[in-house]
Amino acid sequence: MTKRIAIDPKVRHGKPVVRGTRVPVEVVVGSLAGGMSHEEICREYGIAEADIRACLEYATTVLTQEEVILK
Repeated sequence: MTKRIAIDPKVRHGKPVVRGTRVPVEVVVGSLAGGMSHEEICREYGIAEADIRACLEYATTVLTQEEVILK
């Protein structure tokens, strides 16, 4: 995952992006949620299928660590 996802304060204000690009993880995940196919995303953003999987893995890791406090 870390080989394909980068977090750099100088790139997109420190948001996680596909390494070597300015494509945010949230855009890739949002595109999938919006119904775009993997092929469309690869073509639209110039990323590889493995980058999409890394974005999903990153999102899963972040969500697994999230703590929800119910009031």
